[in-house]
Amino acid sequence: MADAPLFPVTVVGSWPRSTELIRALRRKEAGEITYAEFSAMADAEVLACIRAQEEAGVDIISDGEQRRDNFYSFAVDKLTGMQLMKVSELLDYSTDRARMEEVLRALDVPSFAIKSPIVVDRIGKKQGLALDELAFMREHTDRQIKVPLPGPYMLTRSSWFEGLSDKAYPSPDDLAKDVVEILREEIIALRDQGCDFVQLDEPTLSQVVFGEETTETFMCAALPNRRDPTDELEMAVRLMNETLEGIEGIKTGVHICRGNWSKKEEVLLTGNYGPMLPYLVQMNIDQLVLECATPRAGEMEVFKEYSNEKEIGLGVVNPRTDDIEPAGQIVARVKELLQYFDADKIYLNPDCGFGTFAERNVNTHEMAAKKMQVITEAAEILRAEYA
Repeated sequence: MADAPLFPVTVVGSWPRSTELIRALRRKEAGEITYAEFSAMADAEVLACIRAQEEAGVDIISDGEQRRDNFYSFAVDKLTGMQLMKVSELLDYSTDRARMEEVLRALDVPSFAIKSPIVVDRIGKKQGLALDELAFMREHTDRQIKVPLPGPYMLTRSSWFEGLSDKAYPSPDDLAKDVVEILREEIIALRDQGCDFVQLDEPTLSQVVFGEETTETFMCAALPNRRDPTDELEMAVRLMNETLEGIEGIKTGVHICRGNWSKKEEVLLTGNYGPMLPYLVQMNIDQLVLECATPRAGEMEVFKEYSNEKEIGLGVVNPRTDDIEPAGQIVARVKELLQYFDADKIYLNPDCGFGTFAERNVNTHEMAAKKMQVITEAAEILRAEYA
């Protein structure tokens, strides 16, 4: 990865989609237009997202996931053996439908709008998961590029559903072998084609640790049948390390958050990173991209024991609010972390994306740009002090 300034500013991945783009996405899913036709229509939206990030001073940009329904379901377009299913459709296969409906209501999840990629046959590649996204970005920006991908644990757990997937893969562990191989090939190809940073999204690890009272999560089809949380975390570490074994020459990170589908903070998970850190630091990745801007993420002191073991992608603004965090507040938050990490180990980003699910943007294009601008302002203050 090319040299970046101190306190590099980056995004977690997603950017709000326009009404027109969502309409085109639905036409693609209905079979009215092809993926190639949809992708051509999305080009203008990606360009607008790129320019907004550049104008806001973002150092490492993404394409805003504009071509994706959400951060993991887009795999249906790129892999064989998968079917895109609404959460409401999965209810018909749930072993405890009433409980799952209760959970969805409690979590403020629109089951008709959010979709998961469900394995219905052996999976294989149609095309690279994000190679087309990278190629377009390289044509239109000279900034460093981050490409988010669903992590191996996430992709396995989100797509294996009993009664639908077990004919092809008797267990999630069987599916994981093919998932790991596909992701390995993708990361190597992205590196070789000029990607600077691959971020592997594993948001459901928070559910594993903090969601014991609500064992189901709409993003992880198999979790109703999950094992002990320790087993799940160990599985996540193993799959991540198998995926990245021997891969060099590209920065890698794992993104962890506490939910980003609702603006109702009270329905999202709460708890510090203490229970997860012993596992996250075992992952052979460069950076932990973490939600840290809200009180729900807990105190910085939990990082004391793990000083400088990894880079930290520090979440410093809440993507779900309509308030612009003051630059001084961001600077103060970074200085808390500077007690435990050197300045060159800290990257600045939002807690999560601004439009994780296409039909449930958590903010607007304009507000996302303003929040990224204030992160840049804070970075400039910090650079002046610590350069």
